Amino acid sequence: MFDGYDSCSEDTSSSSSSEESEEEVAPLPSNLPIIKNNGQVYTYPDGKSGMATCEMCGMVGVRDAFYSKTKRFCSVSCSRSYSSNSKKASILARLQVTGKPPTKKAKVLQKQPLVAKLAAYAQYQATLQNQAKTKSVAVSMEGFSWGNYINSNSFIAAPVTCFKHAPMGTCWGDISENVRVEVPNTDCSLPTKVFWIAGIVKLAGYNALLRYEGFENDSGLDFWCNICGSDIHPVGWCAASGKPLVPPRTIQHKYTNWKAFLVKRLTGAKTLPPDFSQKVSESMQYPFKPCMRVEVVDKRHLCRTRVAVVESVIGGRLRLVYEESEDRTDDFWCHMHSPLIHHIGWSRSIGHRFKRSDITKKQDGHFDTPPHLFAKVKEVDQSGEWFKEGMKLEAIDPLNLSTICVATIRKVLADGFLMIGIDGSEAADGSDWFCYHATSPSIFPVGFCEINMIELTPPRGYTKLPFKWFDYLRETGSIAAPVKLFNKDVPNHGFRVGMKLEAVDLMEPRLICVATVTRIIHRLLRIHFDGWEEEYDQWVDCESPDLYPVGWCQLTGYQLQPPASQSSRESQSGSSKQKKKAKSQQYKGHKKKRKMPFGKKPVSLSSLPMTGGVRRSFSGGEELTPPPYRTLPAQTAPEAFPPPRTSREFNPSLKTVTTLQLKEELIDGEDYNFLQGASDQESNGSANFYIKQEP
Repeated sequence: MFDGYDSCSEDTSSSSSSEESEEEVAPLPSNLPIIKNNGQVYTYPDGKSGMATCEMCGMVGVRDAFYSKTKRFCSVSCSRSYSSNSKKASILARLQVTGKPPTKKAKVLQKQPLVAKLAAYAQYQATLQNQAKTKSVAVSMEGFSWGNYINSNSFIAAPVTCFKHAPMGTCWGDISENVRVEVPNTDCSLPTKVFWIAGIVKLAGYNALLRYEGFENDSGLDFWCNICGSDIHPVGWCAASGKPLVPPRTIQHKYTNWKAFLVKRLTGAKTLPPDFSQKVSESMQYPFKPCMRVEVVDKRHLCRTRVAVVESVIGGRLRLVYEESEDRTDDFWCHMHSPLIHHIGWSRSIGHRFKRSDITKKQDGHFDTPPHLFAKVKEVDQSGEWFKEGMKLEAIDPLNLSTICVATIRKVLADGFLMIGIDGSEAADGSDWFCYHATSPSIFPVGFCEINMIELTPPRGYTKLPFKWFDYLRETGSIAAPVKLFNKDVPNHGFRVGMKLEAVDLMEPRLICVATVTRIIHRLLRIHFDGWEEEYDQWVDCESPDLYPVGWCQLTGYQLQPPASQSSRESQSGSSKQKKKAKSQQYKGHKKKRKMPFGKKPVSLSSLPMTGGVRRSFSGGEELTPPPYRTLPAQTAPEAFPPPRTSREFNPSLKTVTTLQLKEELIDGEDYNFLQGASDQESNGSANFYIKQEP
């Protein structure tokens, strides 16, 4: 295991090679360290023993990794070329004349003394360091850094194991603090890439705060990196790959025998599995490919599906283009495990409404996605007691994910699927009904919000406030859906209040934002977008494919939207703040964060066209005053639709919303009693849904 650390030892060999030509070396400056061995004089440009410079090509590296016993050349080729005088000077001599790195067309010069070569090399290194300093000053801290954000606020991030759909989510193992890895040594003036051992000080999703071995409690050179990156390797990788291990320049003087130091420090320590990089690569292979055809919810009519074609796949997220879109701009973003996409023929098989395509035959190259690639739903038995049309329940409003509303089952489909409508705001033609499976974590029995102290949004226009279920059921002549039919499974998801993560803004599903878990109700998470007000929060299931670990965007190449600044929030929501009313049980549903011209922006189930905070009936006829939404810049070219990859391409301050301005009508009423259960609202405990029955 420790073979790779020989490159740091101080042992040398006393014999010389017959292949190497010897030359008399002139006296060396006193400020350079000198090591004498069997008549040979060596000096090392970094000022420490253990390094050597090839006298033929100029390569600098660990002395023990050099060719032959005298360590004057990096390879057999360089040794023979030097001996046969195929070149009249070493490449370092060019540095003395030009001050530039060597090129293939290096000019042939007379052989120079070793001192001249070293002096030229030292000058070259000084030039590189000055350039690096200038560059670091010139580059501004543009963009968002998870490391700085977490360190400056002492945040914690949700572990990768909370996200089973994310890369390495199911095979993360016991990667934790104090795990050792081999990483590039950035505290080094060598021109070649060298490595050193570092330990994990703190984990934040895929990101790890690392500290080089030998720094002990000194955090001066700690740095953040993505543990799944290509430059992170298990201990022993350098030895197997022939890469040099070089201690950081800052601490190089602390020990004379680095090999013994590493053997002592690493004995019994944990490192990454040998096949870690292979597992990362395999976990980032996705079965969905461009040109696959799927059925996906119609973003203009929730109640039906349409055929769409996979345009691109990024980190398992699909950009779907509706098949009838001639300019390929009418698109829809979702994850490949989203419940909103299905195989071709799914709608017909369960009795769901479907919009037939005007395209009579498949376009060349397009093919139906195999059914086994889609997320499976739990099988249910509909032969016994089951959901019926007209039953009441509570459901997350897909048009305003921050609210849970009074809802009604409008139609019972096959295979356990239900068509749900939000009471008080349904379109006359039912075009805004939406499909949930009976086991969906987004629907709840009557009384769920009361028991778990969540504000329930009553039907719009309902005046008998505070809202009481018993009165409402009596007035509407309805019955509540049986509690036993709902999904009460609560996995041990591992989320905790305050954890950071990256979350899709389902009101603009192309964006992934910095977010925080602010509340946990069994398996239901309240996701808050950092820098924005609570009214923009979203209720999301703990197993939602729209949640990702910290560092997911960096790993997959997706642009992360940073927290909104106070100035951007005020500029975007100033008008709504002026009109904002006090909290009450007034209707809060169906608000939309930003206006998106149809055919120009991807719209999710949560971003259907809304006007004045009222659900549009799509059949026309309403005269509604549109709220002051901020319009996004128009995009006309299909190339503009992949996820933004630069901060300039898509401004993070797009998270805007206009609060519904509805008249408050508060009417006092007598309280009604619920049978409270012993449910832990901020844990992974099982839910208690029961209501005390009244005569």
